[in-house]
Formats: sequence, structure tokens, C-alpha cells
Amino acid sequence: MASAALKKVLITGAGTGFGYETAMRLAEKGFDVIAAVEIYAQVQTLKRQAAERGVGLQVEKLDVTDDGDRRKALNWGVEILVNNAGVGEGGSTVDIPAPNIRHQFEVNVTGPLLLTQGIAKQMVKRGAGRIVWVSSREGLNVNPFTGIYSASKHAVEAIAETMAYELQEHNIEVATVNPGPFLTGFNDRMFQTWESWEDDPSQRLFDYSKLAFPRAQFDPEAVYATLTSVAAGEVDSFRNLEPTSMLEETKRLQRVPWERKVTDGLGTRHQAIQHSYEMQPETPVAG
Repeated sequence: MASAALKKVLITGAGTGFGYETAMRLAEKGFDVIAAVEIYAQVQTLKRQAAERGVGLQVEKLDVTDDGDRRKALNWGVEILVNNAGVGEGGSTVDIPAPNIRHQFEVNVTGPLLLTQGIAKQMVKRGAGRIVWVSSREGLNVNPFTGIYSASKHAVEAIAETMAYELQEHNIEVATVNPGPFLTGFNDRMFQTWESWEDDPSQRLFDYSKLAFPRAQFDPEAVYATLTSVAAGEVDSFRNLEPTSMLEETKRLQRVPWERKVTDGLGTRHQAIQHSYEMQPETPVAG
């Protein structure tokens, strides 16, 4: 099977954000889209939204952390897999409680990888396939208070790059899409998760009621377009970072750990932390 003939797409986390819009756009392009949502309550909502948009979607409940849901997906004949489902846990690396750390990795790393294992082997038997990992710019760089989320996306980067080497002889394409700070609500929700922590607030290093996501955020259209194109096979780059205006900054920040001294800035607040104190939630990029 040639990659151009791949038509059946499974998109996880399709109830909102990047996954929702990409599912709609791929359906508009004529792909056979299975739009997976985390809970049954989202199924009818998404079906109604697809009808209003004038597209046909096969909407399925698929929680990537649920083994039964993952097994169910093996019956769908998936030719293109878009691993988009994810959550973001905000907070300092020294404050986030253990259950929240585990949940972050279960949703962003372990669950998607286990789902991919079964589907990838089906692709190997078929002789073709495409796997798209929705990573993050934070899979390449870090910011204060998103370190555990960033760690999960660093793991996704390692998995995707290794998988690309392992599957190339079987004609399986593997790519990543790396969104930066986009105004979908995801980043701001990440800075509210502390409200549900089961811990002793008096032992926290930071007062999270005073902090916000530390960067202005872009219009998400660029990610919608790029993720749709990568999933459709119209773009053949392994790594696809948006916005492209942040490419050079991203590469520069990847060099920082090689140059950093352990004594740099000791006794002073890092400027990125100060930005979290100064920024207002849902701040759009000017212009």
C-alpha cells in the first residue's frame, strides 16, 4: 500500500482543541476519520458538532489509559494514527503530588505508547502506515512550572524519534508536531490544576494563586493547518514546530544547558519565573 492511499485516521483527544479541528479538516479533505474522545458524554456532542459542520465522523470513546478502550481500537483498521490526547499538569517540580505526576505520564506517554504498539504492528502487516505524535515545543525546551508536562513531552520526543528508526524498514512514516504557546485554553488550565491537589498547601514552595502561564499566546490556526497537513501526508518533515517564528529561539534554548554553570543566577529569581508573576491568563500575542 502506498502512503498516498492511506485514508482511515484515528485521532485521539478529538473532543477539543487541536484534535477537534484536525478531525474536522481531515474529514473535509475526504479522509475516513475516527474521532476519539475520553468520555462517553463527549460522543453525542462531537457527533452534533460534526453534523453542524457538514462532515461525517466516526466518534468513539477511547481513554488512552484504559486497556479495554485500547484493545477496542485494534478493530478499527487504523492506517493513520494521530496521538493527540494529552493533559497538562502545572506547578513546580518540587511541589506536584505523586498521583498527579503519575497521571501526567499515564495520559501523555504510557497510554499513547501502548495504543501505538498494537496499531503499529497492524501497520507493519499491512506494509504502510503513518504515526503522528503531537508533542510540544516543551518537548524541546523547558519553562518553570511546566516541568512535569515538559518531561512527558521529552519522553514523547524520544519515543517518536526511536520509533521512526525502528519502523522505517516497514514503510511506516513517523512525525511529530510541536506546538508552542497557543491560545486554546490548555496552557491556562495547566496553571489551575493545583486547585485540586491533595497535599499540604503550607508545604508548597510557591503560591500558585499568584502565577499564570508565563508567555503571550498565539492564534492556534497555524497548528490546525500543520497538524492536518502532516496527518494527511502533505508534509514530510519529521519535526514540525509551530509557530515557525519560534524556531531560532527554540534551537538557541536547546544549547543553553551546554553553556549553563551550576552557579549561574544563584540567589536571584529566574526571569521566566518572574514572567509568571507578571503575566495575565489568556494573554494573546500582540498584533
